[in-house]
Amino acid sequence: MAKQSFTASREEPFPASWTVEQGLRAFFEENGFEREAYDGSRTPASVLGFEFSVPNPPRHRWAIMLHDLHHIATGFGTDLTGEGEISAWEFRRGLRPLGLYVGSIVFGGVLLGLVVAPRRTLRAWRSSLGGPSLFFLGSYSFDDLLQLSIGELRRILGLREEGLSKAHRGVHSRAPKP
Repeated sequence: MAKQSFTASREEPFPASWTVEQGLRAFFEENGFEREAYDGSRTPASVLGFEFSVPNPPRHRWAIMLHDLHHIATGFGTDLTGEGEISAWEFRRGLRPLGLYVGSIVFGGVLLGLVVAPRRTLRAWRSSLGGPSLFFLGSYSFDDLLQLSIGELRRILGLREEGLSKAHRGVHSRAPKP
């Protein structure tokens, strides 16, 4: 069976009518990510053009999977600005379940966002008030979340039907060129 492609304009968040699984496939396609990377002992990372890998213990694996779903729900990209936005959004909603290692990665993303895009990072921080993150919603398994529509995921997170981002969804520097 051929792998179905899901593409969306990066000028707006993923459609609320898609399943979260469709959104995750599109997210992977536009960023050149693979779901198998969740299970590696290390995961690739890059900051300011420097590529490296970080350890991927179970707590990090769990957090990165939910972090990717936060990108899908909010519409924030994976470029430096988008990572600053999503980190600020997650930070304001709470990092306690993440532990020190993963929490420090998120905190670093907030600091980087404040340097590269302070207004957008602060806007994401302000937009985060009043709802949970997936880090606190243990009643849903990752597979359960994939079956929801993106609109349902946004409602669970207390977001608007159309997501949060009003800007072009940027991709990281290693993403495939369109």
